[in-house]
Amino acid sequence: MNALLRVNNLVKHFPVQKGFFSGSASVVHAVDGLSFEINAGDTMALVGESGCGKSTVGRLVLRLLDATSGNVWFDGQDLMGLPPERMRSMRRDLQMIFQDPYSSLNPRMTVEQTLTEPLALHGLARGRHRERAAELMDLVGLAPQYLQRYPHEFSGGQRQRIGIARALAVEPKLIVCDEAVSALDVSIQAQVINLLQDLQQRLGLAYVFIAHDLAVVKHIASHVAVMYLGQIVEYADKRSLFAAPRHPYTQALLSAIPLPQPGLQRERVLLQGDVPNPINPPSGCRFRTRCPHAQARCTEEVPLLQAVDGLPGHTVACHFWAQIQPVQALVQSTAVNERLLRLQQAFRPSSAGLTPV
Repeated sequence: MNALLRVNNLVKHFPVQKGFFSGSASVVHAVDGLSFEINAGDTMALVGESGCGKSTVGRLVLRLLDATSGNVWFDGQDLMGLPPERMRSMRRDLQMIFQDPYSSLNPRMTVEQTLTEPLALHGLARGRHRERAAELMDLVGLAPQYLQRYPHEFSGGQRQRIGIARALAVEPKLIVCDEAVSALDVSIQAQVINLLQDLQQRLGLAYVFIAHDLAVVKHIASHVAVMYLGQIVEYADKRSLFAAPRHPYTQALLSAIPLPQPGLQRERVLLQGDVPNPINPPSGCRFRTRCPHAQARCTEEVPLLQAVDGLPGHTVACHFWAQIQPVQALVQSTAVNERLLRLQQAFRPSSAGLTPV
């Protein structure tokens, strides 16, 4: 199967000004050499600590930011080489759902104006914009009679549904979900996640799902890429990654999930120190300054993603992954299972007759 989205050695460095009259003294290494693929209908999650470069990757994929180097192929076309006019037409297939539903909608536009604006820009549904807007409201589980309302008249969950409807207006093939549920309450998160899954199954959408909540990632993703300081340190399908994470950083992330019941214990993978400054990342392995297994080789040699024996498609960027004891059955964590149970039991929206959240 040919990949819908293929990213190769993507790099983004932001210049840092020393002073008003001086030139660029250094650069922030936001993204350094990322490569991955996504097939139509799949969801790849990007996870990691704040500041690791997840959102930057999403914006580079959509060319909301220009890459320092690297390539992004979408549906067989190299987006990095497209002129602005051609890129504008490609944006119909590439949409984004933003993190904050309170600031991603224009407060001076009604819902109908918000939903019909992209239709007008791309010359779609001519003569039936209002009808199409009503269809989109119904698709995301909101009543069409609310089309004349303004964003401040809706709750956070409803606003995010409007943001989803706007992304769907132009019938895209891929949507970048940038922390799309992190600003919502847990019960509302579940409804929006279930809505995204329903839409994916019905419309064949592919998602780049940027998140830090591992329970949400386990629920929606088909593949997971773990990022640290601008680089992917582990990549696998979700079953393999949650069952047997091999990189020390992934193990630390999963072991940090809190246990809800007093008295329950499990082995923690503790990290020392803070995330290094991306202006001056460590030599060799960027994780070595916090890794409990770091050795001299980690200082000198950059680890490349390599296949994990016996786990097809599972790759890890660690010199000593084979010597590190794998942390088993983290997916059985009570906290993860309890959260997933709430997600699965939450109200699953249908495309019609839904009472707005």
